[in-house]
Amino acid sequence: MRLWSVDPSILDRMALVACWREALLAQKVLDGGTRGYTRHPQLERFRARDEPLDAIGHYLASLHAEATARGYSFDASRIVRRDAASPGIPVTTGQLGFELAHLRSKVAVRDPAWLERLPAVARAAPSFVATPGAVETWERGVLAP
Repeated sequence: MRLWSVDPSILDRMALVACWREALLAQKVLDGGTRGYTRHPQLERFRARDEPLDAIGHYLASLHAEATARGYSFDASRIVRRDAASPGIPVTTGQLGFELAHLRSKVAVRDPAWLERLPAVARAAPSFVATPGAVETWERGVLAP
């Protein structure tokens, strides 16, 4: 499961579509609708909010807005809480840098033309607030500093 912390505007088509599907799954997990993925580390940041369904709803709404701007047809009726306010989830600048590098490596293989659209420094997605720091502790496959 990859719930990108970077602004959805920099995600290529495949990353945006996959993130939408995975965020819908995350919503289902947070709503108690499935027993799978309940301990996935990326869900920690949504669970830490007072209203986890509002947090994931805002996240999904931002993905939907980006998809709509690109002419894609994501079904907004699947968002349980689509009018939720931004949860202001903290995300470290180290995490944003890690995700941008990860996205860059994926895009280099599947859509090299998209590389020129990637910024030097990634902005946080609308549901997040960037804070100084290293890669998040919940990120898998990264050695601690």
